[in-house]
Amino acid sequence: MKIKVSSAALFSRLTSINRVLNSKNSLPILDCYLFDVDGLKMSITASDSETTLVTSVELIESDINARFCIKAKTIQDSLKEISDQPITLDINLDSMEIKGGYQNGTFNIIGERADEYPAPHNIDADAKRFEMRQNVLLAGINQSIFATADDEIRPVMTGIYFDFTPDCLVLVGTDGRKLVRKKDFSVKSEQQIGFILPKKPANILKTLLQKGDATVELTFNDKMAQVSTADFTMTCRLIDGRYPNYNSVIPQNNPYKATIDRAALVSTLKRVLVFSSQSSAQVKLSFKKNQLVVSGQDIDFSTSAEERLACDYESPAMNIGFKGTLLLDILGNLDSNEIVFELADPGRAGIITPSEQKEGEEILMLLMPMMLND
Repeated sequence: MKIKVSSAALFSRLTSINRVLNSKNSLPILDCYLFDVDGLKMSITASDSETTLVTSVELIESDINARFCIKAKTIQDSLKEISDQPITLDINLDSMEIKGGYQNGTFNIIGERADEYPAPHNIDADAKRFEMRQNVLLAGINQSIFATADDEIRPVMTGIYFDFTPDCLVLVGTDGRKLVRKKDFSVKSEQQIGFILPKKPANILKTLLQKGDATVELTFNDKMAQVSTADFTMTCRLIDGRYPNYNSVIPQNNPYKATIDRAALVSTLKRVLVFSSQSSAQVKLSFKKNQLVVSGQDIDFSTSAEERLACDYESPAMNIGFKGTLLLDILGNLDSNEIVFELADPGRAGIITPSEQKEGEEILMLLMPMMLND
């Protein structure tokens, strides 16, 4: 029983779903890819039991309909150095011996039986379904995932919150110190409903989604979510729990506003942080009329730095401290030329937004302040 497939096409599909696999699995069969041949189409599945990713490749020839598994590392290493050419796989389903043949060589590997591979998770027929452009989902994940928590003390904060409302889709990421709220007004829901997407499948989607206008279908219930495009289908278990009320932590009516060149502020922060405390990474922002002074110091090593930037600021003078590395993270995830600081007082969170929002969307980033010593 044989199949023939382009080596480059097969290797490309395997590489695209490889990120799902764990280095250590509770089930040995999850070290494998599941291959399902149906006519001239072969679907390929990778899973870690929590997240499952399925893609497919067109076959050149096939004389079987069969399911079998091959160790992921074995098949990928076998194909890695083979130039783009047709490759034939001769599969013996009794002995699970698989013989590969290409232009100037052959290889033999032993497969695994597919009946040991876990059955896929099914999404209920009455699950919620939404269609959107891939670039909408990709941009939302890119701009919010960096703000999610890394520790497991509060699991709900380790993922991205998808909040579907009658007005827009809101994506939120927070770790308690920084917060991102990204709204896209092209996606609306009849009722407010949401879920928390874990960080691993979110990172996988970052590598798979395209920047164009191709569509993606998002289906979810209270336990599982499924993301489907023309090239892949990803199913994952959601984080269980209630996401914090993110709107309640965003200060309203911030009277102090400063408009600053983003790139200039990024460069200044990088230079000042060299002389700031390595443990706290604290920087002080001193806002004065049309001027921002950025300073940092390390008392233990008697180092300090200070730089001045022009900015549009007409409010009373104000000093506020931030963790400079977190501020750089926020500025690095905004793509506008100018950003706006909205402040109330040195003890309340600072809001950072683009000076001009893109059409059809709105993004807001929040950073908690640090207490200044002086």
